[in-house]
Amino acid sequence: MYKKQFVSVIVAAAGMSNRMGSKVNKQFIFLKDKPILAHTIEKFERCEYVDEIIVVAREDEINYCKKEIVKKYKFQKVSKIVRGGKERQDSVYNGILALDERTGIVISHDGARPFVEVKNIIDVIEGAYKYGACIIGVPVKDTIKVVENNNINKTPERSLLWQAQTPQCFKKEVLMEGYRKAIEDNFVGTDDSMLVERLGMDVKIIMGSYENIKITTPEDIIIAESILKDKEEIYRRNEIAFQTR
Repeated sequence: MYKKQFVSVIVAAAGMSNRMGSKVNKQFIFLKDKPILAHTIEKFERCEYVDEIIVVAREDEINYCKKEIVKKYKFQKVSKIVRGGKERQDSVYNGILALDERTGIVISHDGARPFVEVKNIIDVIEGAYKYGACIIGVPVKDTIKVVENNNINKTPERSLLWQAQTPQCFKKEVLMEGYRKAIEDNFVGTDDSMLVERLGMDVKIIMGSYENIKITTPEDIIIAESILKDKEEIYRRNEIAFQTR
């Protein structure tokens, strides 16, 4: 992919972490040698097609984020850390308002998804160039039930169901129109794709990774540590194989 437009990333890291049951915001819990948020930002820092990173944090954690994440790990692409809002949607919108004036492509990503691969980032950028809106996800593995009052209403065809993930990527004008319409209608969605879908616009979904989990509960920390350990073992084996060639 050759570079076409200025690419900005909004990392949403202003959640309350209620389900984690920890006094520490889940974004700052350590996975091995560094906080979850640092693992996440590192992936976008390494992607050559990303020009700037805007981190959205809780107001009382902005200074901590500056010192203990951005400065400590020497992230050069983080241009701003802005205050989050009541809902995730409000936080991403604050990030949109802080975008560089040159921005043509916008990526939104959950700060608590540290296992996104650089390849996935490149794939959604390419998808946004081509389609205007592109997200990653994975086909669901389980049978899903629609339930009302503890009664099964229907069972959707599993082959049609995907689990949406981030990053989600859009042409700037497309995402801004989605947010404008949502504000006008007082609509709150669970991800940015929903806002664009409401415009009647097609959103392309492409294959992500089942390892690209969102860390939300204490059980997720255990899974994340296992994923990290497995990746390190793969890197170690590859390094040994390379050295013995």
